Amino acid sequence: MRQGVSVSREVRDASAHRARAASRRLTLLGVALTAGCLAAWIAIYTDLAAAADAALVPAGSSTPPGARGPDEMRTSRQLAGLPSPGQIEDYRANRLKSVVELQQFRELTRLKVDVAGSPAVASLIDLNPHFGTWYLLRLETPNGPSATYHLENPSGARLRLDPAYRSGIVIERRGSDSNERFPCELWPAGTATPLAAARSSRVAYAPLCGGQLFLRNPVEGHRTPKELVVDLLRDHVWQGEELTVLVRDLFYRDAYLATSSLVTAPVKPPGEPPSGPVPPRVSPAAFDRLLVPVNLGIGLGGGAVGRVAVGRWYPAQDNPGIFVTTLRPDLVSPEVIEKQKGRVSALDPVESAALVYLVAFDLEQFDLGFRVGTDHPRVGWSDMVLPAVRDDALTGPDGIETIEPLVRTGMLSPTEASRVAATFTGGFKRAHGAFRVSDLAMIDHGSHYGFVENGVVLSKLQPKLATVVVFDDGRVDLRTWTRQDDALLPRIRYARQNGVAILERDADSQRTVPGSRVRDWGPGNWSGSADKQLRTLRAGLCLQESQGKQFLVYGYFSSATPSAMARVFQAGGCRYAMLLDMNALEHTYMAVYRTQGSRLLTQHLIDGMEVVDGSRDGQPLPRFVSIADNRDFFYLLRRSPR
Repeated sequence: MRQGVSVSREVRDASAHRARAASRRLTLLGVALTAGCLAAWIAIYTDLAAAADAALVPAGSSTPPGARGPDEMRTSRQLAGLPSPGQIEDYRANRLKSVVELQQFRELTRLKVDVAGSPAVASLIDLNPHFGTWYLLRLETPNGPSATYHLENPSGARLRLDPAYRSGIVIERRGSDSNERFPCELWPAGTATPLAAARSSRVAYAPLCGGQLFLRNPVEGHRTPKELVVDLLRDHVWQGEELTVLVRDLFYRDAYLATSSLVTAPVKPPGEPPSGPVPPRVSPAAFDRLLVPVNLGIGLGGGAVGRVAVGRWYPAQDNPGIFVTTLRPDLVSPEVIEKQKGRVSALDPVESAALVYLVAFDLEQFDLGFRVGTDHPRVGWSDMVLPAVRDDALTGPDGIETIEPLVRTGMLSPTEASRVAATFTGGFKRAHGAFRVSDLAMIDHGSHYGFVENGVVLSKLQPKLATVVVFDDGRVDLRTWTRQDDALLPRIRYARQNGVAILERDADSQRTVPGSRVRDWGPGNWSGSADKQLRTLRAGLCLQESQGKQFLVYGYFSSATPSAMARVFQAGGCRYAMLLDMNALEHTYMAVYRTQGSRLLTQHLIDGMEVVDGSRDGQPLPRFVSIADNRDFFYLLRRSPR
């Protein structure tokens, strides 16, 4: 396999590694000066140094809103060496490459070993040493087969090849007082290797070293019958995309529309939970009147019995930190509607009265993560790209057509599944994840939507696109990506781009306003019908910040245009909002979870979403949690009590 890694070195001890650190930084300085990007790399170094210092903050010190406290951080990683000139060039080069070459922070070590009695060379690539979660291990024999293994390291402890231990790798945990070292036997001499046994198990996450590590194995991702047909048409039938659009427009327009008339409450509803999100701004005439939450599958506390009060959040039953509200665009405060005039399109009567469900997560209580599916999003060329910006010498906009030898699992690891609180589907497939119209279609090979998992760049993040970002300290942000934001890449654990902003900050007033392309069908890539009708089932995400608290808000819009989404999200107090996916329940899937003894209880946001889940022996298997899926998704893990 072509690794494309220009740096090759034998394993050295820790003291030699530290001795080279100063030399590497001087080299970086020279490279930055030569490339004219000194300011960017100073920013990177400053941010990394600050992050490293933050891990050493003494107990009792404050942490930023939404960030993990020191007791909840993964094993502390020291400031990783900054990229070599060759690795920076690998990342930037507009040429065919491997996904390994997209990892400009990677570190490679090699060691001569014996595997089953034969001499071999073990190569270990830490794909992003700042996180230390994903590694590639390759075993090469002079005249025999070679094999590559994708390891996942949940704790973030450092994995090392050690000349003093040639039967496997060493897991090294660095503490404040001392370092702990755990030998992990992976290829004992003369016997079948644990690696081979783990691979032959064919489970997505095969445990190694007593469960301290996982070998990621390729598995088949679950698809609904509808998804199977759509993928078949798009991948193998001429004009298959046109056929899927025709079927959607003819048979699925408003297929998921939900409505409810207003009812006057016989008694005043209970007050807002004190720790909940800011109440949505609604019309005075509608406040505290009741709506029927049609098809809502999440149980509510706070006295909700079949109906919910407009303008109030309800706690999810037996699920602390999760809140739900129901709204209609025509019930939003007239003040919000007036402020948006000229920035959004008028709403027709159908979407004005269509029900919207918002689910808010208190980010003090949850960690947000992102996973790619077993198949989507892909990394090749989008069908949207114009011939003028497509380089047929490349297999994709980043020079790759696959992320192999990295392995897609399409589900949570066992350590994550034990803490899961919610999952929801991610963004567009690669087929639709780029631009055909506007300035974005003419730059950066069509501005394909990028994504990052566990600090590993699988598709480059592109400027001017709406982006979900999770930093190394657990902080969550939604923002429009810029070239300058590339300096943040060393600190980004997860990222997913999807289109352009629905709500964003106005550069002059610093107030939240609808995105500049909300009204524009093509330039916004809102994926409407051929006659530019944008009303359909849609899901979106926004971030609410108030009084030092952050809430991540998932929105399910039963029939809406981007303008209706902008109205509701702004009424909900969001400072930034973006589109996720659309058109079907499997694309807007969302579920919350809680444990009952050894059982994981699942509640879907909307009745009917359960058909997307899998099953075994008559027992349901929650999508993304217990069964691999072809689509990408976000997940929230409950934090340990502080």
